[in-house]
Formats: sequence, structure tokens, C-alpha cells
Amino acid sequence: MPTPPRLLILTAAFGEGHNSAARNLAQALAAEGADVQVCDPCSLASPILTATLSRLYRFATDYLPRVWGRIYHSIDRIDFKHSGTLLSRKPEAMLAKLIPDYQPTAIISTYPLYPYLLERILGQAGVKVPVFTVVTDSMEINSAWLKAPSDYWLVTDAATRATMMGGQLPGAAIIDTGFPVNPEFARLTPLDAADPCVPFHVLFFPTGRRKSVASCGAAILAADPAVRLTLVLGKNLRLLHAEASALHLAYPGRVRILGWTRRVPRLLTQHHLVVGKAGGATVHEAIAAHCPMLIHHLVPGQEEGNLRLLETIGGGGLVATPQLLTARLRAILSDQAAPWRAMKLALATHNRSCGALAAARLILHKTQEMKTQDARVEDARRKS
Repeated sequence: MPTPPRLLILTAAFGEGHNSAARNLAQALAAEGADVQVCDPCSLASPILTATLSRLYRFATDYLPRVWGRIYHSIDRIDFKHSGTLLSRKPEAMLAKLIPDYQPTAIISTYPLYPYLLERILGQAGVKVPVFTVVTDSMEINSAWLKAPSDYWLVTDAATRATMMGGQLPGAAIIDTGFPVNPEFARLTPLDAADPCVPFHVLFFPTGRRKSVASCGAAILAADPAVRLTLVLGKNLRLLHAEASALHLAYPGRVRILGWTRRVPRLLTQHHLVVGKAGGATVHEAIAAHCPMLIHHLVPGQEEGNLRLLETIGGGGLVATPQLLTARLRAILSDQAAPWRAMKLALATHNRSCGALAAARLILHKTQEMKTQDARVEDARRKS
């Protein structure tokens, strides 16, 4: 039997989109017969520092989004090709150890820093390994992605591909596979656009801010007596449970509380609407589930692109205050929920539920193609 390709997937703990893309892609590649290893060189090399920076990142995006927006745009001006910083030295050393130990057929990065480290590591070792960069942002693309040394860039949609081509990247190397959402989405059946919408089930992912649970939760429930709310508290279960319980008591029979769950794909396909922040993973999971989305928390920078994509598709929009959230939800439910049905049909037309599988097959195909080309070049060199 032929030896399965060995694929190394690199991720980072700064934003759930990177980890989600890595996990889902690993699952799809393994299903296609590949030998896959997922690792976070930052966490492996400096676990305490990475955990601290990750907590600071979450704090900034939840409580100081404008500050994070300025930091994000300042990163846009950094040339990572010539900036071997103190923060990247340990991850680079860890990567330099991981590659010869695992001997990957190809390397996939869901975080923009690693391709720069790989260029130095592989160059110094005199080794050629195909590098695929999975871009987890949409439409609003930081130059860290655009300048990343890579053989291929896998992107979330056609508009993002056009944006990146405008950054002088070769069009043939930018491939629209869709965001690598959980492969389970391809096997699930979303709610039908003809659903009666009574009751109308809303899935709510709050941020870590206690006030947002009470204010946004009440705003959703105030829109219509037919609304039923599912609160997913996730890792913030202890932090937000008191506020969620108060909401449960205030609206008897209309509120369900969940902690951390693996059932997000199924929940999204079973709910009429999702309310959450504009993170890449959440937005693309809503798109994959054909579940219209209202964004209650927007971080300037990369999340603005996710909002633009959702609005371009016609599957949702921004509701910056609880009052706007109530008003938008009432509008969606007006005329026997005709606006909601239109959003559902728009998302069904966009139809992006197989991103991980599409990316996995593309990576395996291109890896084999490059391996064959290299073998031919080597054979010709030997004969000359």
C-alpha cells in the first residue's frame, strides 16, 4: 500500500478561527486517508506566555474592541519577512525541531506568522516542502496574510480571492475553497425556508461581558412572544451563569442555557437565527448552516470583513445596540417572516457547507502534483 501523505497543520491560540479551521481541516484530511498532526508552535514553545497573550487578546476584543482595532491596523504595517522578534524566536526554534521529527509531505498554516518562519527554517535546511496558507479572514485582509511566503492560499469566498489578487498575488495560487467548517455541516439538513417559524428559535453566543447577556437576551425575547432563546455560554459558563439564570427566571419556558458543547453544527441547523460576534468561525458556521445571523459585537479590523461578507450574501447584518437588535428581529419576523425566508434562501444559494472537505482534497491533489513535478525535474537533472 502507498504511504499516506504526512501533513503538519499549524495553528495559534489567538482567536477561535485559527483553531477551528485547523481542527476541521485535520478531520477532513484524516477522512481522506492522510496522516495528520496539528500543533500550536507558540503554545508548545512558550505555554505560559502564549496563554497570557491569549487572555489579553480575548479581553481586548471583548472589552476594548477599538483599541484592538488600532493594534490590528498597526500589524498591517509590519514586514514579518525582516522581523525575527523575541516573541517569534521560540516558536521558530520549536518549528525547526518539529519539521525534521515529523518529516511532513506538506505544511498547512491557519495563522499568518508561520509561513515567514517556515521560509527561514526550510531555506536554512535546504529542504523543499509545499506550504499552504489557510486564510481565516474574509474580504478585509491584513498584509500579514498577503505577504506570507506560500505556495497556495486557500480563501473563504470569491470576493476575498479578488481582494487578495489585488494585492499582487498570483491568481492561480489563490483558491476559493470556503472556510474549513466542521465536516458535519455537509451531512446536516438546515431548517427549511418554508418553516412556520412558530416558535422562532434564536441561538445566542454572548461575549464574556456580563451586561451583554442580560441586555441582548432581553432584547431578543422582547421582539416577539414566539421567540425561544438558547444561550450558549461556552467557556464563560461560570462567569455568565448568574445573569443567564436571571434571564431564565424572568422569561419562564422561553430560555434554555447550555455550557460548552460539541453540538454547535446541529444547533445552528436547528435554529432559525443566530446572534453572536463577528468572529470568522461563528460567521462561517452560520453561513454553512444556512442560518441567518445578527452580529451584536464587532471588533474593528478582521471582523469587519466577516460582516461585509454576511451582508454581501444577504444573510445578516449588524445590530450595535439592544434596541436595534429588537427592531431588526421584529422586522425579520414581519409579514409572516418573509424577510427571514429571503435571508435563508440567500444563504442556501451561497451554499458553503463543505469547506474543509474541499480544502482537504485540494491540498492532497496539489501536494501530489508538486511531488510529481519535483520527481520529473530531478529525473531530468540526473539524465543531463
